[in-house]
Amino acid sequence: MARFPVGERRDISIVLCGAAGQGVQTVEQLLVKLVKGAGYHVFANREYMSRVRGGNNSTEIRVSSQPVRALVDRIDVLIPMSGGIRDNIRARLDDETVIVGDREALGEEFAELPGTFLHIPLASLAREAGGRVFANVIAAGVMAGLFEAPEEIMERYFRKRFGHKSRETVDRNMQAARMGIERGKELASEGTLAFALQPDPSVEERVVFDGAHAVSLGAVSGGCDFCCGYPMSPATGVLTFMAQNAHTFGVAMEQVEDEIAAINMALGASFAGARPVVTTSGGGVSLMCEGISLSGVAELPVVVHLAQRPGPATGMATRTEQGDLELAVYGGHGEFPRLVYAPGSLEEAVRLTHRALNMADRYQTPVFVLTDQYFINSYYDLDVPECGSWEVERHIVEAGPSYRRYEMAEDGVSPRSVPGYGEGIVGVDSHEHDEEGHVWEDFELRTRMNAKRLKKMEGIRSETVPPTLVGPKDYTRLVLCWGSTLHIVEEALRQLQLPDTALLHLSQVYPLPAETEGYLQQAEHVVAVEGNATGQLCNLLRQETGFLVEDRVLTWKGLQFSVEEVQAGLREHLA
Repeated sequence: MARFPVGERRDISIVLCGAAGQGVQTVEQLLVKLVKGAGYHVFANREYMSRVRGGNNSTEIRVSSQPVRALVDRIDVLIPMSGGIRDNIRARLDDETVIVGDREALGEEFAELPGTFLHIPLASLAREAGGRVFANVIAAGVMAGLFEAPEEIMERYFRKRFGHKSRETVDRNMQAARMGIERGKELASEGTLAFALQPDPSVEERVVFDGAHAVSLGAVSGGCDFCCGYPMSPATGVLTFMAQNAHTFGVAMEQVEDEIAAINMALGASFAGARPVVTTSGGGVSLMCEGISLSGVAELPVVVHLAQRPGPATGMATRTEQGDLELAVYGGHGEFPRLVYAPGSLEEAVRLTHRALNMADRYQTPVFVLTDQYFINSYYDLDVPECGSWEVERHIVEAGPSYRRYEMAEDGVSPRSVPGYGEGIVGVDSHEHDEEGHVWEDFELRTRMNAKRLKKMEGIRSETVPPTLVGPKDYTRLVLCWGSTLHIVEEALRQLQLPDTALLHLSQVYPLPAETEGYLQQAEHVVAVEGNATGQLCNLLRQETGFLVEDRVLTWKGLQFSVEEVQAGLREHLA
């Protein structure tokens, strides 16, 4: 009856949805392990409501014989674990969608909607397995049966997740899973629902992790030895992962009482010689602005991970947006150097967070790593990053008897020491100060010291990360994007097949790489894709280079662009 992928497509898009607290995330994690273990490439992303229980959350999992890394609107198979699915999921159903669910639990909710309903008696099977809590495991088992995933992967997962409870718990989950696997195999053999993908043996050597893990690994590989923050979606994933692995990583962790304490605690650690990372979201950075400014005047290195979500204020706390670029570039009073990175891939997040710690240390200034909810909650398979051998650059010097913390330097970077390392005194102050760190209200001194700090921008600008060009070098049309939209725009352009059009992705958004203007000038037509309402990167480009990008594909609804949305937007401008 239904066989996926359809036509020329190369992947299957599966969406799970259910009430918060119903175990959708558990099924998602299990399915990702299963399909990866069966030899398929996988991409997954979740969207969830800002509440502990109630409401309806969903997860999209794309499975393919080839690497797949972007969100699509298309739903091939929908697995609703409960009724009341949201309108944004309903709108994605079409006649080719197969809805795998239990009519006993869902009633007639899907009777008037597009797609084919395939009844699986999840509730009665769950009762047979020992209770309704097993319904999600049975549903995962059905998918495992369709993908012919090895049972031992499932058993390993249950042992790791439930082994601390009892052997019986593991066995009961496996019993429920086998019931689902059997049903999935029956569907495939009957031809009712079949998946026809070729496994890729190379997948076995790859790892799967998400954006939070990528930022964390980059931080650890960059020598981070102190991490703190106040829990704030969507940045909490980094705080959690670092805390869970603090002992292994050798990182001191602190969950502090608020964001103001977090940035100041990080700066205190920096003054003592640590390499701190603070993780937060836009509202957190708003509160941290005075501390970020303190980092500028005291010349204390700090890395701030800013995971964006829609504002103003609490906005949509668990949703996504690229709305804080201007906050990262301008947040904090006064004038001082800074850098802002916005990785577009998980590999880049590891590499750029590592680089952020080195650059913060080298230039003694705040560095932002800008992600968003979509990026932090997206995961896919990739080669194992070799970040363990990357160099950790340390620039702390021993303070001699005549040491002066803010000594004038040609490049603006004074030798940095820390208290107790050498005979000299290491002074620091939030006021304007002299070379020793003493407070002076002297206008000539003020001019000299501020110029010294701003002088660092020359070095920072000489070490920018070049933008990535994808597509023909002799392009006449250019699509511009930054941060988390990379793979979405990449796939959209690939499908549009425009031979004269290239993609330019910026992963360093401030200061802008010098090459950027040349790329823009070569194009006869430039279109920007951004996840905000005002085109913040376009505005920055206009300010920094004078180049005006008039055609913009923007979204600010709280959900990430899909490939189809970007295709439609680009088709409108490039047709």
